[in-house]
Amino acid sequence: MARIVVLGAGFAGLWAAIGAARKRDEIGASDRDIEIHLIDRNPYHNIRVRNYETDLSEVALPLAQLLDPIGVTHGLGEIEAIDPAHRKISLVTSGGEETLGYDRLVLALGSEVMRPDIPGLADHGFDVDTYAAALRLEDHLVALGRSAPSPGRSTVVVVGAGFTGIEVAAEMPDRLARAGITGSRRIILVDPNPTVGASIGAHARPVIESALSWLDVETRLGVRIASVEAAGVHLSSGEFIPTQTVIWCGGMRASRLAENFPGARDRLGRLLVDPFMRVANLPGVFAAGDVASSVIDGLHPTVMSCQFARPMGRFAGHNVVADLAGEPMLPLRIDWYVTVLDLGDWGALYTEGWDREVRTIGAAAKATKETINRKRIYPPLNGSKDDLFAAAAPTVQAPPPTYGAPRR
Repeated sequence: MARIVVLGAGFAGLWAAIGAARKRDEIGASDRDIEIHLIDRNPYHNIRVRNYETDLSEVALPLAQLLDPIGVTHGLGEIEAIDPAHRKISLVTSGGEETLGYDRLVLALGSEVMRPDIPGLADHGFDVDTYAAALRLEDHLVALGRSAPSPGRSTVVVVGAGFTGIEVAAEMPDRLARAGITGSRRIILVDPNPTVGASIGAHARPVIESALSWLDVETRLGVRIASVEAAGVHLSSGEFIPTQTVIWCGGMRASRLAENFPGARDRLGRLLVDPFMRVANLPGVFAAGDVASSVIDGLHPTVMSCQFARPMGRFAGHNVVADLAGEPMLPLRIDWYVTVLDLGDWGALYTEGWDREVRTIGAAAKATKETINRKRIYPPLNGSKDDLFAAAAPTVQAPPPTYGAPRR
């Protein structure tokens, strides 16, 4: 029996496992012929892009519900090291240290928020990088809502004015209200760049600035966090902001386990993969999602988002079984790129193309965002093997729908 191991149960890993099971079924093989085994530190698939939202009740989907119907085994473990030369994985499980061999590997361990060594950040900072971290933040806000008024209680400092930081800040007025934090609330967005959304582009920036102003979100631009303490944050400008809530959204980096593999990596630590999701010069190793970089239209490398992680996973799963079975593999090509940025009660921003031309804004864009976050990126939850396999077909979805008239 051959064994395929998928590391990670995020958007890429989950769909790689389902895609592999689909291809295994297509070639007439069984789980006795080809074992597909997924390993993650958690027993659930996190709809990670929703971790900034107020309601977290539907963002952790049990893996058993998704993988048991299609004959994919799964286990809990913390990956310690990967030895591609000997095709071995070292991990720690509830039973202790273990070594697992593989015939083919799909690396889909994703990314993690970059946490610099800022005094006090580890002790007093929050983030929304994981489901556990999002729950910790939610518990903190609820506890603040139940506590007596105190300095900094109703002030939130969000660090990092990229996609995640903007969405966290824009959602925060509603989150504070729902947590029962009344009175004079302040949300302050801090970033070392001179503009909000520096990486998002000039077309989108005026819309974002207008939305943040409408939401009464303050900004501190061109400054850094010098230190964090229980009572507040010190900025590099010398300003001290009293706050009990500092949320770090300072950028992402590929899983450091990518460093176990020889060869080139990009500035974010991602392994370079070909259109078939194969890691260069490493037979039997595929990678997908935030841990991998693929030029998917002949010009642009993928960005860290579920928009790319999901199809990368589907194609990696299909191709890893095809490779094992000696069948032709399928290249992934994606000829479109969109972004949909949630801007809280103001609405959202929908852009098209790599230069991010604004397509729709406000309520119309919010309808698209909710379609994506609540429907489009979810796997079938009915336990149907046929539905799961249909969703994992190695194809590229059309762009998400737009509502209302395009913005001119």
